[in-house]
Amino acid sequence: MSTTTFRVDGMTCGHCVQAVTEELSALPGVSHVAVELVAGGSSPVTVTSDAPLDAAAVGAAVTEAGYAVTPGRSLL
Repeated sequence: MSTTTFRVDGMTCGHCVQAVTEELSALPGVSHVAVELVAGGSSPVTVTSDAPLDAAAVGAAVTEAGYAVTPGRSLL
């Protein structure tokens, strides 16, 4: 198992959390997504998967949900 934590900008509510969680959960190998909502800031997101995640795939999933990975934060 691999756990990756990064921060996402722009989330303000439960719907935002749901959208990001759904997109990340659809990535191959992802078994769990936990988001700690920080309204008005960068929210920590922890993803558990059966192998290390591809940073580009994570970024694309977050973008698809309508948000952005916080610049300067490494995904791996």
